[in-house]
Amino acid sequence: MSDPAPRLEIRNITRAYEGRRVVDDLSLGVMPGQVTCLLGPSGCGKSTTLRIIAGVEMPDSGEVRADGQTLCGPGIHVPPEERSIGMMFQDFALFPHLTVAGNVAFGLTGSPAPEREARVRELLDKVGMTHHAAAYPHQLSGGEQQRVALARALAPRPSVMLMDEPFSGLDNRLRDEIRDETLAVLKDEGAAVLLVTHDPAEAMRMADEIALMRAGRIVQRGAPYNLYNAPVDKEAAAFFSDINVITGRVRGALTDTPFGQFLTPGVPDGTVVDIVIRPQHLKIDFDRGGKGPNPTPSDGVPARGVVERARFLGNESLVEFRMDYGDEKLTAAVPSVFLPRPGTPLWLTMRRDRCFVFPRQTPPVRGGGNAGAEVAGGHSGGSSDPRG
Repeated sequence: MSDPAPRLEIRNITRAYEGRRVVDDLSLGVMPGQVTCLLGPSGCGKSTTLRIIAGVEMPDSGEVRADGQTLCGPGIHVPPEERSIGMMFQDFALFPHLTVAGNVAFGLTGSPAPEREARVRELLDKVGMTHHAAAYPHQLSGGEQQRVALARALAPRPSVMLMDEPFSGLDNRLRDEIRDETLAVLKDEGAAVLLVTHDPAEAMRMADEIALMRAGRIVQRGAPYNLYNAPVDKEAAAFFSDINVITGRVRGALTDTPFGQFLTPGVPDGTVVDIVIRPQHLKIDFDRGGKGPNPTPSDGVPARGVVERARFLGNESLVEFRMDYGDEKLTAAVPSVFLPRPGTPLWLTMRRDRCFVFPRQTPPVRGGGNAGAEVAGGHSGGSSDPRG
C-alpha cells in the first residue's frame, strides 16, 4: 500500500532579491491534518515562502502543489483567489465595516444562503464566538478578533492553512489559551497547516513537525522532541534555549576539558570542537563530594567556579559563574529558589548524556585558536573518566 500524498508540497523553491537568495532550493511536504512550523529568525525566508505558497509572490524556480494540483511552476500560476488556501496574519485583517458573522461569511459568497448561514454558525460555535455574531471588530478584544480571523479563514474549507505569526499580537496571558483553542479547531477541520514563527516555544507547543530555517534553507526538520534533543549544530541548539559552550581540541579521539575527557570518535586529531550543554544540565555542588541544591546524578570531573550573579525567575534560578579555568563564564539553572551570594565558590558537574559535541570547520592547527564555523552534525559527549 502506497503512502498518502502530501496535501501541500513545495519542490525546490528559489527566490532571490538583488542577487541574494532569500529562499534557496527549499522543499517541504505537509500531510492532511498535520501542523508544520517554519521556524527561524527574522530574514531567514520563512514569510517569503508563505507568500509564494499563497500566490502573492512568484518564485524564480520550483513548484508548489496542493492536493496534486500544480499551483505554480514553469508556465503555471494559479491566482491566489483560485487556490484552496486559507491565510491568517498577525494583524487579523478583519473588515471593520462587517459584523463578526459578516466577516466569517465573506469567503462564502458563492454558496446558497442556508449553507452559508449554517457554516457561519458552525464555526462561531467552534471558536466560542456565537454570542458575538452581531458585534463589530472594534468591539472585540485581541483574543476574540483572533478567533474570528480563524473562523473566517476556515469558512471556505481550505485544504491548506497558512499562518504568519498569528499570535504575536496577543499578550502573554492570552497567548497559550488561544494557541491551544486554535490548534484544536485546526485539527478538527483536517487542513494541512503551515505556521510561520520566530518563537521556538510556540513551534514546540503547536507543531507536529518543525522545519528549522536559516539563510533561506531548511537546516533541520523533524518532530519537536528530535530537534530539541538532537540539534544538527550549535546554532540549532542555541535557537531552542540558552547554551553553555566549552571549547577543546581532539587528541586520540578524546577531548580534554576541565570537566574531564570527552569521547569524540571519528573526529580527526587537532580538530577544535565545541561541547554544548544547556544551563539546566549543569549541576551545582557545594564541594567535590556532590552535595548541592540539585542532586540529580551527574558525571565527569567537578570544576570550580565563583558565583557572579544569581536570579530567581519564578520557576527556576539562574546562577552565573566565572570559572577558575581560563576565566570562562557558565550559567546553571536550578529548578527552585537558589540564590548564593556573589563571590561564593561552588563546584559544577556536567550531565554527559545531555552534552553535544560539534566539530568546527577550521583546519587542524597547532596550539590555541578556536575560530571557525560549525559544521552540521554532532553527537552526545561520552566520558573516559572512571567516574563518568
